[in-house]
Amino acid sequence: MKTVLQPVSDNADEQVTIACVEVTQEIRNLQAYAESVGNCVTAMIDGKTLSVPLDDILYFEALDEKVFVYLSDAVGEVKGRLYEYEDRLGQKGFARISKSVLLHLTKLQTIRPTLGRKFMAELSGGECVVISRQYIKPLREILLGGNINEF
Repeated sequence: MKTVLQPVSDNADEQVTIACVEVTQEIRNLQAYAESVGNCVTAMIDGKTLSVPLDDILYFEALDEKVFVYLSDAVGEVKGRLYEYEDRLGQKGFARISKSVLLHLTKLQTIRPTLGRKFMAELSGGECVVISRQYIKPLREILLGGNINEF
């Protein structure tokens, strides 16, 4: 199989083209892999290394020099720092809501005030996380005034 790399000037122009004589299962697997790149994170869950789709993630949390990813039914540990995930996933619907939490905004159900000028974010599935007051204004701008592509 021949491969060709062609640099482009903008991430929006990136694409993978598969030219084949016949669409086999191997080609479909290659297509699925190419489409999933950048839309998954690798996490250690229950002693297994798994590829977790971004759509399954509720939020990331940094605790004791480690970063954890929270799903509706599991918690896993991921490699890297929280700011690295913020940089990588900021354009994919994730936003910082506290010093230690990066929230998947599509999982946000409601926001309500609590004592101490903080807010509570209720996520799909009923889980709640605290939004620190210094992150309220940027979050409000994203949710109310921002373009969906500005996540």
